[in-house]
Amino acid sequence: MSHPTGITANAFASSARQRLQDYLARKGLPAAQVVALTPDASTREYFRIPWHKATAVAAVYPEPFDPDIHPYLDVTRLFVAARLPVPEVFDVDGQQGIIVQEDLGDRQLRRIFESATEDERDTYIEQAIALIADIQAATALAYERDSIASRLAFDEAKLSWELDFFFEHYFKRLRGETLKHGEEAQLRAELRDVASELAARPRVLCHRDYHAANLIVDKDDKLRIIDHQDARMGPASYDLVSLLLDRVTESPSLAEVRVRRLHFLADREQRGLSALDPDEFAREFRLMTVQRCLKACGTFACQTAVFGRGEVYAQYIEPILLIVLQAAQWLNRFPALQAAISTRVLGK
Repeated sequence: MSHPTGITANAFASSARQRLQDYLARKGLPAAQVVALTPDASTREYFRIPWHKATAVAAVYPEPFDPDIHPYLDVTRLFVAARLPVPEVFDVDGQQGIIVQEDLGDRQLRRIFESATEDERDTYIEQAIALIADIQAATALAYERDSIASRLAFDEAKLSWELDFFFEHYFKRLRGETLKHGEEAQLRAELRDVASELAARPRVLCHRDYHAANLIVDKDDKLRIIDHQDARMGPASYDLVSLLLDRVTESPSLAEVRVRRLHFLADREQRGLSALDPDEFAREFRLMTVQRCLKACGTFACQTAVFGRGEVYAQYIEPILLIVLQAAQWLNRFPALQAAISTRVLGK
């Protein structure tokens, strides 16, 4: 059984900072000028480091890795071949668990949105949606290159695991609840249906964690993609749901979401991808909303209850559950899930 943090028995005894400072010293670079960056919801640690009269970002992993098969490096090679805008990798030291890459700055799209005008926000979202279509256009290339991303998928087992993760961390870890047998059985049956139906959908290349915190606005005001190591095959709606609905504190209107869906379908057709029926895609989008947002809720609950990062993640829990509730109501399905959310979030 794997360690709950994802760290194995091969993990380094020395700290990430110490290994990075030793690495810089070997390169003849000033090891004292290492600045820790804000942690994400992973076991990696990030630092801004001096790099040949400029700066770079070092991702420091908890254990050694083989660069030839490392997921981040493999998917980066795929995305570069597909001309997708990812950071350039400058150096790799797999024995010390270090990847040094281009420093894109601190302008996360999520932060840009905080002060952007409505027109600016729309422009960035349109760019981000176009990039999803670009990622999906690289599906055939992923198979041709035998990328790790082509060998992973949102199959029923993966989708179910994510829903189980939600169950464990929202109900049990965050709320400290033991559900009644009948309620738990109904909920689990509904979640199995979600996973089964989505697993049967046609698959394309997905980023898997495509939201405004994983898009950087570079010095040329262009979007750059980060945190793409978990790319895999999944439903065409997956990344769009993530972009529009993950880590929001207020749900966008149904009218706005519809416009974004149609924009995305047009972007796909412009890239020569197969046409998708708008009504059928709307149904898939709503079903994907249920699964993807429950998965995100599980992550937020875990980060809050297990890792003590509630100051960052707790604010998203109730809003994303209300988004799930809205999607389930639109589908006119999943009564046990609707009741569970209504009771705990709305007090009904």
